Amino acid sequence: MNAPTNISAQTQNRKADHIRICLEEDVQSHQITNGLERYRFTHSCLPELNHDDIDISTTFLGKHLGAPLLISSMTGGTEQAAIINQRLAQVAQRYKIAMGVGSQRVAVEKPQVADTFAVRKYAPDVLLFANLGAVQLNYKYGLDECLRVVDILEADALILHINPLQECIQPKGDTNFRGLLDKISDLCSKLPVPVIAKEVGNGISAAIAQKLLAAGVAAIDVAGAGGTSWAKVESERAENPLQRRLGRTFADWGLPTAECITSIRAIAPNVPLIASGGLRHGLDIAAAIALGADIAGLAMPFLQAAATSETAVAELAEVLIAEITTVLFCTGNATLYQLKHSGSLQRIE
Repeated sequence: MNAPTNISAQTQNRKADHIRICLEEDVQSHQITNGLERYRFTHSCLPELNHDDIDISTTFLGKHLGAPLLISSMTGGTEQAAIINQRLAQVAQRYKIAMGVGSQRVAVEKPQVADTFAVRKYAPDVLLFANLGAVQLNYKYGLDECLRVVDILEADALILHINPLQECIQPKGDTNFRGLLDKISDLCSKLPVPVIAKEVGNGISAAIAQKLLAAGVAAIDVAGAGGTSWAKVESERAENPLQRRLGRTFADWGLPTAECITSIRAIAPNVPLIASGGLRHGLDIAAAIALGADIAGLAMPFLQAAATSETAVAELAEVLIAEITTVLFCTGNATLYQLKHSGSLQRIE
């Protein structure tokens, strides 16, 4: 009788650990980068534009966004997480940008913490993504649990995050990934909202993206390497020397974000594509979009701001929007569509 309570307590404690470690420890990749430093925009000293006419709005999964920004999945399930999610949601609403929440497994196991994820009341018009680990489909989760997390958030789509490396290192990780693709396919055929496949910082290759799209996934979030290393995060939570060693060995494992974008776009020209993984400012966002992404997600910068105040989150959003707009102005492009097709971004040989 005590097992579900124990499991939910462990999950809740893990959520609190993740926030603390990300904010207090050095868990960034250092040897691998997001790959965007290999590209440079061609500056236009005569853009022939009025800066006031630049439009960085877009649509994603049929919903209008004021900027090509996603507050990437981070947290939920604790008191601190509830405050963070509220601040993020209020700013997402103000600037009409998309938002995802962290894994809602804890809300399934412990329904009384569901409110820490339920941000629709703060963001009535925002593109919102629910979130569960794909591997949970091999651990007694199915359509009912997925519907539950979508309902908690009143979400527009469900992110299935795919994290084999993290599960290998995480204490008591769930490592049975056998047969998952068929279960993802079955879920995609039954769930009333689109399914987004997302890594957690190690990247999605073109070959795997092709399989996921064939299974019915509606969008891909590449979540490439170059930013927060969840191997390092889990090594900070290690319960024994083996886990600690694994986390350190694989701290810089994965595919750079830029490589994921270009390789997936080459085999799937029209798939809704999210760039995330090590993006830190609007120049990164603009470069990711010029490479072929539709919107770009940031987690760590938003987490750091949200841990401070709603004002800090708003200031970050304004800076990112100004940086993206400046890229368009200084490359002579009035819209994101023009930026994508302008050839302004060149690979540095």
